[in-house]
Amino acid sequence: MSPEDFLKEIQAIGEKFLLKIQKLPKADPVEIASFSVVLLFIATVLVLTIIACSCCCYRCCGCGRPDSRRKMSRVGPAAH
Repeated sequence: MSPEDFLKEIQAIGEKFLLKIQKLPKADPVEIASFSVVLLFIATVLVLTIIACSCCCYRCCGCGRPDSRRKMSRVGPAAH
């Protein structure tokens, strides 16, 4: 798929979404509820993805925590 086709597809999806939002005040309650559930699902997935990525970055990069290697003391052999 070329970048132009991808952009056209994204634009078509956006236009459908805007049309759906414009028709929403006149829609029946079942359609409003189903649209709300879909939006809630999308928002939940995005929030969980952001949380997962931030936790992974925190563990991998060590953001905000001191370097534990500096505080470690060397242990030598025990003397008898």
